Amino acid sequence: MIRLVRLLPTVVLLALAPAAPASNPPAPQPADARLAWFRDLAETRNFTLGLANAAQLTPDGRFVLFLRAGGPRTPVQRLYEHDVTRGTEEELATPEQLLGAAEERLSPEEKARRERQRQSLKGFTAFDLSRDGTRVLVTLGGRLFVIDRATRAVTPLPGEDWIDPQFSPDGRFVAAVARRELHVIDIAAGSVRAVTSGATETVSHGLAEFVAQEEMSRHHGYWWSPDSAWLAFQENDESMVETRFVADPLHPEQPPQASRYPRAGTPNAQVRLGLVARDGGPVRWIVWDREAYPYLARVTWDVTAAPLTILVQDRAQQEQILLAVDTAAGTTRELVRERDAAWIDLDESRHLPRWLERGERFLWTTERGGAWQVELREATGAFVRTLTPPDFWYRSLLEIDEAAGWVYARGSRDPREVNVWRFPLAGGAGEVLPYSRASGQHQVVFARDFSTLLHSYELADGRAGREVIARDGRVLGRLASVAEPLPRAPRTELTQIHAGDLMLYAAITRPARDLAAGEQLPVILDVYAGPTSTEVEARARAYLPDQALADEGYLVVRIDGRGTPWRGRDWLRCVRGNLIDIALADQIAGLQALGRRYPEMDLTRVGVMGWSFGGYFAAMATIRRPDVFRAGIAGAPVITWENYDTYYTERYLGLPQDQPEAYRLSNVTTYAAELRRPLLLIHGLTDDNVYAQHTLQLCDALYRAGRPYEFMPMLGTHMVSDPLTKLRQHERVVEFFQRTLR
Repeated sequence: MIRLVRLLPTVVLLALAPAAPASNPPAPQPADARLAWFRDLAETRNFTLGLANAAQLTPDGRFVLFLRAGGPRTPVQRLYEHDVTRGTEEELATPEQLLGAAEERLSPEEKARRERQRQSLKGFTAFDLSRDGTRVLVTLGGRLFVIDRATRAVTPLPGEDWIDPQFSPDGRFVAAVARRELHVIDIAAGSVRAVTSGATETVSHGLAEFVAQEEMSRHHGYWWSPDSAWLAFQENDESMVETRFVADPLHPEQPPQASRYPRAGTPNAQVRLGLVARDGGPVRWIVWDREAYPYLARVTWDVTAAPLTILVQDRAQQEQILLAVDTAAGTTRELVRERDAAWIDLDESRHLPRWLERGERFLWTTERGGAWQVELREATGAFVRTLTPPDFWYRSLLEIDEAAGWVYARGSRDPREVNVWRFPLAGGAGEVLPYSRASGQHQVVFARDFSTLLHSYELADGRAGREVIARDGRVLGRLASVAEPLPRAPRTELTQIHAGDLMLYAAITRPARDLAAGEQLPVILDVYAGPTSTEVEARARAYLPDQALADEGYLVVRIDGRGTPWRGRDWLRCVRGNLIDIALADQIAGLQALGRRYPEMDLTRVGVMGWSFGGYFAAMATIRRPDVFRAGIAGAPVITWENYDTYYTERYLGLPQDQPEAYRLSNVTTYAAELRRPLLLIHGLTDDNVYAQHTLQLCDALYRAGRPYEFMPMLGTHMVSDPLTKLRQHERVVEFFQRTLR
């Protein structure tokens, strides 16, 4: 999520009366000693800064290109090449080499795009490797550079303020967006041609709209044809979308930043898909029923023998159609239709369908049977067979090795883990690959010929790394890390608990010190509880912030209840129409079950904290269940769902015009007068995802109800990445819980 820039120097209390401090609070430890561990976490990004990322293998598998921070506490990424045969590493380019002494400058559009991608690092944040592997395309400060891997020659491309640059499949051209129009750059000629026209303040070409970037995980707004002759691009008409203005209160002399934001129940951007030749010319618009299916969720155009395919959804996200496009006529034909009475989720893979090379069949994924499964289908869309079993918690599709007859996917039989599996295209039992069997989360990138793969892992025991593996399983080499080694693994126990008929996954993080016999500690519930993410995972680095808080004298608990993913369709979709009641009941039931098992948990002193949806939950829990929660911290909470975006909100609650009761039940202000416990609200004042309006609405409701609360405004956006800001926020969290729980 999005980085916060700066913390206001003082805490602002907006309340009729401050919360009463606990009697006889413990004497604080020296700040430097107490916060050293958290300072290390903040500056090293949980000891991950310096690990290789965004790695790509060359087609022959002989080289790996990747990004890596210049040091363990330096959030500026550089571009490297690893020679698999020799085991050597070389830096291909540096930001200083390309920009000199000039400071990197980002356009407002690129800043917004990076916030949607949750990208807060500097330097090189992405690169594109040509299909033949000979060239690398990088962006820095809105300028484009092509690096020849053989000669190391750097070719600056003309223009500036480029967004989303991509090589053509033949590597001769680069497409990119500037000034809201799609352009094509001829690398050899050094020329630029705009291939779209007509952009205005409210019309753009080649850019993914807000909800596609924020909620669909679709960050591209154009797609090359496999023969490099054409481009498909989306046009966004935002003339009917509400404009929101965000001002920087630290700089009142600057005008507010305007952006188009579709609130629940209000108009979205009108999106259509066009085809244009690489050299420009007339646009052929693709025809489908955009009135009935306004969301363009996925676009795939990867295989020469296969058609351009698009996935479109209705506004309620209860029906979607996979369409094959006749690019000559601009017409479409239906391949697959999916319906769900609650809602349809998008596959994480982002490149579906996955066509086989001859275009005769494709892979499709569905929850139609109650859990995500991979299917093989004919080019007509006709079902052939299911490739994965329903008890395999599928996460994403990786690759198809047609020659060997395997489909590779990520998933597991334990939702806390993510392994790499392969399943026969012909049908039959799958198997977890040996290198991914260690408890943790694994990812792979394959060379095109499947001769080698790059295995990335973060494990339950704290190990993390990147290694190159041959087809036969031999480790050929490891990408060097400059990250600081993890000084100690968190004292986290992963467990399962039974709360009535439910089996819940939970995690408990204890202080580094051993507890005395019979000692009890207050409990902090670190929560998300929303329908897009889980909190309990077999990955040690996920619990390092919990360890920092536990070392202050707490037991930090995470629980995944109903309404979270990776436990099947019914487990997730039971929250339709009410985002809080089931989630709240399950978290409390889980806490009580843990308390019965672990006597060191003092359930008379429980705090709750969360961010974004977790902040929403924390506010609701503190207000509605003072018998369970003694204090709460709500960071960037969604308070009134009619003021959050269309695609996310309407998926779970419907349109506010049609389902007013669902919105009332899920609205925090509905219960504001019930607040009886200390509540700290934290919000970035320039947040353009969950606007500060949300917290201010709760502040107003609490004030009018005569209920005390605390509010800490921050000068920034949705999430925190700046180390000093994270450190000061942690200090404030510790101070609040020490005062209210101890």
